[in-house]
Amino acid sequence: MGTAIGELIEKEEIEISSLSGRKVGVDSYNIIYQFLSSIRSADGTPLMDSNGNVTSHLTGLLYRTTNLLEKGIKPVFIFDGIPPELKKETLKKRSAIRTDAIQKHEKALKEGNLEDAKKFGSRALKLTPEMVEDAKLLIKAMGLPVVQAPSDGEAQIAYMCRQGVLYGCVSQDFDALLFGAPIVLRNITISGKRKVAGKNFYIDVSPEKIVLENALKQLNINRQKLIWLGILIGTDFNEKFPKIGPKTALKLVQENDSFEEIIKETKFEPDFDYREVEKIFLEPSYSSDYKIEFSSPNKDAVIDFLCNRHDFSKERVESALSKISEKSADKGNQARLDAWFG
Repeated sequence: MGTAIGELIEKEEIEISSLSGRKVGVDSYNIIYQFLSSIRSADGTPLMDSNGNVTSHLTGLLYRTTNLLEKGIKPVFIFDGIPPELKKETLKKRSAIRTDAIQKHEKALKEGNLEDAKKFGSRALKLTPEMVEDAKLLIKAMGLPVVQAPSDGEAQIAYMCRQGVLYGCVSQDFDALLFGAPIVLRNITISGKRKVAGKNFYIDVSPEKIVLENALKQLNINRQKLIWLGILIGTDFNEKFPKIGPKTALKLVQENDSFEEIIKETKFEPDFDYREVEKIFLEPSYSSDYKIEFSSPNKDAVIDFLCNRHDFSKERVESALSKISEKSADKGNQARLDAWFG
């Protein structure tokens, strides 16, 4: 997902505590897919309730969001809207990959091959409209804001950051930089270790911050050329140029002042109009009609939804809710309470 420019960009390791008191925009689809991928049983099967409803994403939203709230971070959850026409082909291909992974996962389970079952299970990610609505219901019941973007969530977050409403974009993808988000925050909702894709081992991960202005200076390009860089190595809206890796792509955008010159130098004529992709990033759809309001969690609603409908442990849910309530109330200090709800 997103564009693979990560190896070119320097990241600053940060302490999660440095985000205390900050409102951050969470790329909701991005982190929900993280939870669906990582929160699974030993055979790669997602967590489910007694009725067969997937609950991995709800588990992540409850407990990992609670961790953020305990540290004073104020997450605002932004959800994708209707994807641009150019993204629909990418979504079709992802759907085909998921279907293949689901079939291989089921085959591995029947054969008792737990290693393959776990591997393919983590790729068999299917996010249904019902799962999205469940996520929104839980987030709102926890007293946190939900913003519906007209199109790409990262574009909406970038706009809200530029307006000074949000501090940065919480996402594992780098697309937010192409959309103009001034700050991208990575590894914020992930625990201390992350499984390496396609490998059977984990690596330590730390929270990271990328400042767009610093990244552009480091790469010696402007934002338009950053978008060209993304187009060359592939985005959600176009296939990559063949035989062009990140370092070659960077050299091309540094040395050419128009994308037509780049096309001429690569001797590859793309089957898409690069101007349409460029326009998606430079002139994205976003909404200025939203509300950012924080409140204490609705304990009864959360318990009914998670425990009565989805078989969560009432004791564990109540423990998480207590932590959220304690942080939002901040032991009755009215000044800090006003700051939290602001």
